[in-house]
Amino acid sequence: QLPIYGQDVIYAYSGQNMGDMDPHIFAVAEEAYKQMARDEKNQSIIVSGESGAGKTVSAKYAMRYFATVGGSASDTNIEEKVLASSPIMEAIGNAKTTRNDNSSRFGKYIQIGFDKRYHIIGANMRTYLLEKSRVVFQAEDERNYHIFYQLCAAASLPEFKELMLTCAEDFFYTSQGGDIRIEGIDDAEDFEKTRQAFTLLGVRESHQISIFKIIASILHLGNVEIQAERDGDSCSVSPQDEHLNSFCRLLGVEHSQMEHWLCHRKLVTTSETYVKTMSLQQVVNARNALAKHIYAQLFSWIVEHINKALYTPLKQHSFIGVLDIYGFETFEVNSFEQFCINYANEKLQQQFNSHVFKLEQEEYMKEEIPWTLIDFYDNQPCIDLIEAKLGILDLLDEECKVPKGTDQNWAQKLYDRHSGSQHFQKPRMSNTAFIVIHFADKVEYLSDGFLEKNRDTVYEEQINILKASKFPLVADLFHDDKDSVSATTTSGKGSSSKINIRSARPPLKASNKEHKRTVGHQFRTSLHLLMETLNATTPHYVRCIKPNDEKLPFHFDPKRAVQQLRACGVLETIRISAAGYPSRWTYHDFFNRYRVLVKKRELTSTDKKAICRSVLESLIKDPDKFQFGRTKIFFRAGQVAYLEKLRADRFRAATIMIQKTVRGWLQRVKYRRLKIAALTLQRYCRGHLARRLAEHLRRTRAAIVLQKQCRMWRARQAYQRVRGAAVVIQAFARGMFVRRIYQQILLEHKATILQKHLRGWMARRRFQRLRGAAIIIQCAFRMLKAKQELKALKIEARSAEHLKRLNVGMENKVVQLQRKIDDQNKEFKSLSEQLAVATSTHATEVEKLKKELAQYHQSQGGGGLRLQEEVENLRAELQRAHCERKVLEDTHTREKDELRKQVAVLEQENALLKDEKEQLNNQILCQAKGEYQSNLLMKKELEEERSRYQNLVKEYSRLEQRYDNLRDEMTIIKQTPGHRRNPSNQSSLESDSNYPSISTSEVGDTEDALQQVEVSKAAMDMMVFLKLQKRVRELEQERKKLQVQLEKREQQDSRRVQVRAGAASLQELESENKKLKNDLNELRKAVADQATQDNSSHCSPDGYSLLLNQLKLANEELEVRKEEVLILRTQIVSADQRRLTGRSTVTTRNGEDAIEAYHGVCQTNRLLEAQLQAQGREHEAEVEALRAQVEALKEDLDRQQQTFCQTLLLSPEAQLEFGVRQELTRLTNDNLDLKELVEKLEKNERKLKKQLKIYMKKVQDLEAAQALAQSERRRHELNRQVTVQRKEKDFQGMLDYHREDEALLIRNLVTDLKPQMLTGSVPCLPAYILYMCIRHADYINDDLKVHSLLTSTINGIKRVLKKHNEDFEMTSFWLSNTCRLLHCLKQYSGDEGFMTQNTAKQNEHCLKNFDLTEYRQVLSDLSIQIYQQLIKIAEGVLQPMIVSAMLENESIQGLSGVKPTGYRKRSSSMVDGDNSYCLEAIIRQMNSFHTVMCDQGLDPEIILQVFKQLFYMINAVTLNNLLLRKDVCSWSTGMQLRYNISQLEEWLRGRNLQQSGAVQTLEPLIQAAQLLQLKKKTPEDAEAICSLCTSLSTQQIVKILNLYTPVNEFEERVTVAFIRTIQSPSAAHFSGWRHYQKFRFFCFCFFLPAVV
Repeated sequence: QLPIYGQDVIYAYSGQNMGDMDPHIFAVAEEAYKQMARDEKNQSIIVSGESGAGKTVSAKYAMRYFATVGGSASDTNIEEKVLASSPIMEAIGNAKTTRNDNSSRFGKYIQIGFDKRYHIIGANMRTYLLEKSRVVFQAEDERNYHIFYQLCAAASLPEFKELMLTCAEDFFYTSQGGDIRIEGIDDAEDFEKTRQAFTLLGVRESHQISIFKIIASILHLGNVEIQAERDGDSCSVSPQDEHLNSFCRLLGVEHSQMEHWLCHRKLVTTSETYVKTMSLQQVVNARNALAKHIYAQLFSWIVEHINKALYTPLKQHSFIGVLDIYGFETFEVNSFEQFCINYANEKLQQQFNSHVFKLEQEEYMKEEIPWTLIDFYDNQPCIDLIEAKLGILDLLDEECKVPKGTDQNWAQKLYDRHSGSQHFQKPRMSNTAFIVIHFADKVEYLSDGFLEKNRDTVYEEQINILKASKFPLVADLFHDDKDSVSATTTSGKGSSSKINIRSARPPLKASNKEHKRTVGHQFRTSLHLLMETLNATTPHYVRCIKPNDEKLPFHFDPKRAVQQLRACGVLETIRISAAGYPSRWTYHDFFNRYRVLVKKRELTSTDKKAICRSVLESLIKDPDKFQFGRTKIFFRAGQVAYLEKLRADRFRAATIMIQKTVRGWLQRVKYRRLKIAALTLQRYCRGHLARRLAEHLRRTRAAIVLQKQCRMWRARQAYQRVRGAAVVIQAFARGMFVRRIYQQILLEHKATILQKHLRGWMARRRFQRLRGAAIIIQCAFRMLKAKQELKALKIEARSAEHLKRLNVGMENKVVQLQRKIDDQNKEFKSLSEQLAVATSTHATEVEKLKKELAQYHQSQGGGGLRLQEEVENLRAELQRAHCERKVLEDTHTREKDELRKQVAVLEQENALLKDEKEQLNNQILCQAKGEYQSNLLMKKELEEERSRYQNLVKEYSRLEQRYDNLRDEMTIIKQTPGHRRNPSNQSSLESDSNYPSISTSEVGDTEDALQQVEVSKAAMDMMVFLKLQKRVRELEQERKKLQVQLEKREQQDSRRVQVRAGAASLQELESENKKLKNDLNELRKAVADQATQDNSSHCSPDGYSLLLNQLKLANEELEVRKEEVLILRTQIVSADQRRLTGRSTVTTRNGEDAIEAYHGVCQTNRLLEAQLQAQGREHEAEVEALRAQVEALKEDLDRQQQTFCQTLLLSPEAQLEFGVRQELTRLTNDNLDLKELVEKLEKNERKLKKQLKIYMKKVQDLEAAQALAQSERRRHELNRQVTVQRKEKDFQGMLDYHREDEALLIRNLVTDLKPQMLTGSVPCLPAYILYMCIRHADYINDDLKVHSLLTSTINGIKRVLKKHNEDFEMTSFWLSNTCRLLHCLKQYSGDEGFMTQNTAKQNEHCLKNFDLTEYRQVLSDLSIQIYQQLIKIAEGVLQPMIVSAMLENESIQGLSGVKPTGYRKRSSSMVDGDNSYCLEAIIRQMNSFHTVMCDQGLDPEIILQVFKQLFYMINAVTLNNLLLRKDVCSWSTGMQLRYNISQLEEWLRGRNLQQSGAVQTLEPLIQAAQLLQLKKKTPEDAEAICSLCTSLSTQQIVKILNLYTPVNEFEERVTVAFIRTIQSPSAAHFSGWRHYQKFRFFCFCFFLPAVV
């Protein structure tokens, strides 16, 4: 060791400015001490560097400097205690590594407190992350902690004989590294220094011995021999093991308990506690964990007592913190400790960067100092990788919370999450390691052991044994945190007693479910607190540089040193210090400190800035040595020291002046003080002699009093012993006599009880014999009746079983019927829309006819006078026709009366049929009641037998458990060496399945499964009965429906008779209607011609309003015109006949008029009859609906009465359960009814919306037709039309543009182009235009133009796609155009391979001068990139819909009531409401995708590929959710899934996309749906499943079967035997579908030549 750290060197650096002397650790310490005194701010010295660079020694020398310079003002010797903590902490926390012989395996931050006079008054130490794994494992050429070797070196001392220690090579925990000695180190000498340090810190000798016992016990625990048994699942420790005996003796614990719990562990469930054996590896791991835990607790105890020794009650004014933390480490195998160490170094490096670089440069910019920014390395991304959300530590804590989490799973999560990080890498040859790129080097960490070290778990049974130690120190080490905290606070407040007071009541044991904080979380929290402390202080940095990696003296490796300087940021610091201003003062502080240098005349100014400027300009001549900021003054290095020198000189001169006058006064005062002191000393000496005499007399008197009291106490104790013995003898004698009397009374009482029970038994036996005889007679009679009823029930059961077998194939029928219903709904919607269109067109035609008739009436108004006479004649004839009509009405009323009589007869027959139906119903009800009563009796007997059986089973299990408990207690008490656990206990501890461990939840699941099996067996008879009852009700409803249909048929037959009577008149009316139609057609033509002429002459601007007015007028005039046409027609006919035949014609005319009047009357009668019949049907329908409601209410009442009778027979608990079940069924039915009502309302709403859309479309069409008619009228107004014919021209297929217009061309064709602008045009028009521009540039042989155009086009497309990265239409548009441009470049490239389908004209358009093969490759890559973006957008749109539509939505109505029981409501995928989706939403979205891609001319092969990828995603997402959710694994979900898949397949066939291979991607989902619907009972079913589900793996099939939740009414749970059959190697012969990942099918752009 060089002589540069002695006391003379400390005094040499004391009081010196930084930079006045050579760089030294004392210079840094002096600077910190000086700034603390000058600025009154807390300081920190951060010692950093690689492992082995000398950080611990530097921190030790810094503390020695503070102890020397700032020694305590009192006699507490606190500075010696601060220095004495170093050898203790080095002994228990330092060890030899491959890079350092005294490497700190923990971090410590020591705060040295100072008072207002800046003397040391106390200290406090905080430690971070002790490397506990070193206690039980050391790598090659490494050692354990120094204290173990020091204790072994001092084992020969007399006070350590009881430790039973030998050489360190004899112990396993200290000999794993090989060489146990360090060159130049004497362990025995260091151990003596450690003991002296303990003594100096106030640790009593007894506590020191206890500490050494605990350390020795750890060494003995490592040498305990553990013997594995033959079965391999258990092991034992020999009771004669001397090391185990020494361990138990040194710690004061029971040997038998420790021997047992080293090889056993306890499993605690909600109901029971199991004791389980452990394998050899598990026992070794438990032993190592116990050793690490003991050492960690001892380490914490020692640190706590060091802090107590360094604690002071005085108020701390300021402190200087010294941080000595482990340096950056990288070994061949790096584990959790190295990761935490390097993480801490990353945080310290970031703090250094923030202080030196960021804050420095930000200060210059804020103060507006001329400054050039310097780039430096920022390690914030590396810290975010470790500590950010979902970083390495978060993922590690998350994996620790998983019950079966492993290091491999955690490593895989790291690969998946952080593979894209620049500071994270995955090794090529390992799947369990990961690489983190730190600021100093790249480090590879092995993930093995991370979870165990992060959990830091120790078995509670071993800790409880240590808590019960007879040594107080050992027991206090393992108290709960609350106890330790309370003890610490009590002793910290100044209590002199060091005995911890514990409550007599044992503390409540914490719940096993309570999660303690992990080691990583604790370390991260403590590191954040350290950073906050450092940021709140002024830091000073000590960078320790390691000269070489071989630990050689006086050997310097320059490259290695430069690498460390660059890694720790020293080079950047030098750059900033050389170019910057390290010292700065505010104007106020500068003025206050250096105002002594200001001249008196300058102090008259009030502007402090001006004063500071003038002072600096007068004192420092070089203006580059300082800069003036907005609020501060900045100085170059050394300038502040120069100002301090000037200030010190000024103060020195003033001091000499003051000293000259004061020293004389001091000498006079000193003489007076000496005189007074002499007198005072004489007075005190005399008083002391007198007090000593008085003290002697007082002690003599006190001795006499003590002797008197002691003799009195001894006499009293003897008397108390004699008296106590006499009392005890009397008590035992009296108790014996009383017990004899009590035994006699007890025997008499037992005899009385025996007599009472015997007499009662005899009376009960006689009663039972009599009752048994009666029961036998009753049973014989009831058996006879039951056999008869059983035959009838068997017949009925056979029919029910037949129906059950028929229902097996109902699945496909239901799917087909659902499809038919959907098709019929679609046809109904289309027909209703057509009907609405027809009615609207009919109404418009009628309005047009009214308008035409009105116009015709106006045109014919001139001849009205001439026809008035004819009208009067016709009125007279009309009166005669009215008379004839009355006659016809009378005949019609007579016929109607006859028909009513016939209806009355039919109603009587209907009443008879109803009576017969009621009789049949009563018979069926009577039979049902009889069957129900018999079933009730059978069910009651079965329930009684079942309850007795269940009670016996429960009693048997209780006795068996009691037997097991007693046997366990006996085995634990005996503790025989050959103890073995029998197979019954082992089976209770092991899992029945193939999983490696057992948990409480699994035990609970198996118990629930057994209970459900029993309940299902018990409820089998009830289920059969309920099915039969349900079938009877369905048959009854069908019979009622058939009866109603029969009645309707009879009514229709009666109506047909009436219709036949009026068939002749109907034919006549039809002929007359045809004539009227012909006349109307002729009138329509005439009116249409006239209307066109009128409209052509008058063209109004508001055509729509005119049309509405015309329609209103037509409605008013239509009826009048019809009457006038009839009157005119009759008048013309009558006039012609009158002229030709005279009087005979009058009779024929009257006959024709009468016939016409008769026909009109018949028509009105028919209308009236139709209205009456419609009202009658409505009335009958209402009556039938009311009857149906009454019958339904009667059935509900009967059902409630039956259930009430059943509940009266049950126990109160069963009544409650049965009532809850009935209420659930009622609520379910009400819910279904409400759902149906909601669906009907939604259908009506959709129908009304469609009708509204149709009407809106008609109005738009009407406006468009009107506009078209106006344009046609304008066109007809031209006298002559001139047609211009285009002259045929031969186009060259090129497009010229100017070079300066290229940006405009790209903006119009690429950047600002929207797909909506090209609607209706040629698909891929921008691609064709761009190719024509490229062809012209090729034609003129301008390579720069071609290169610029293609580059701008590609960049423009990329910018557009980046801007619209979520727009499917825009992405599809540019994918089609990019592919089309690529096809054009291939087709017209001149290559023969692309010209096979070209025409001769197309071959002429090929490129002549350039080969654009490289650009074709770029466009091909761009097409693939756009395709991937298109897939990403489509998946983002579809993915939220998949789970809700495929699994949760009810596509088949009626299956909602068939829900699995016993599952929680899931809200993971979609909640009910607006966010739920149906399959129609997915189909509509895919229709939208398909329409967009087809409209934009995308290649058909790419469209097929897109939908193949989307269907793969649908399959994967649905299957993954099916494997993760228990509530969807049911038969009804399989039915829904099969129907949804068939809908998707039908959609593919409807779009001609079946050749895309999308159906094959759905194969795993199809097989999963079939698996949910297949039978799952026999081995034949297992073989069928294995042969059918070839696309699913065995694990996935087993997962689905485990999650399968049956419906109570139809199925049972899948048995464990069936699942094992599936798992057998003979059955597992299929490959299987893997878990969904981001898989993309390979996209290949097929060459598709253009036709144009």
